[in-house]
Amino acid sequence: QVRLVESGGGSVQAGGSLRLSCAASPYGVAPFSAYTMGWFRQAPGKAYEGVAVIENSGKTFFADSVKGRFTITKDNARNTLYLEMNSLNSADSATYYCAAQSGRTSYDPLDYRGMGYWGSGTLVTISS
Repeated sequence: QVRLVESGGGSVQAGGSLRLSCAASPYGVAPFSAYTMGWFRQAPGKAYEGVAVIENSGKTFFADSVKGRFTITKDNARNTLYLEMNSLNSADSATYYCAAQSGRTSYDPLDYRGMGYWGSGTLVTISS
């Protein structure tokens, strides 16, 4: 039970950086700090891809394609999730979605099916 609103998307040249934000507004019993949070993306004609996830313990998971380039963090005091993206390339062009899940699931951390709450997405376009 959390509302998620992404921001920070836009157009950036290849090799550049971009920081996405996800403002979370919990309205149930679980506070923001209790949620597993993640970023998922979908490029045109592509399947949803788990980009990065951070559990409430602080443990993180990254897609192989973004390891070493992306960083996921969350600020529990501000109820905000971030995705710092560096060394961007054309394969990173996609709509990026913020997602949240409270409690355990049987899915891999980067499997979108394990997330229960979603934002509406923010578009990231990488130009060459």
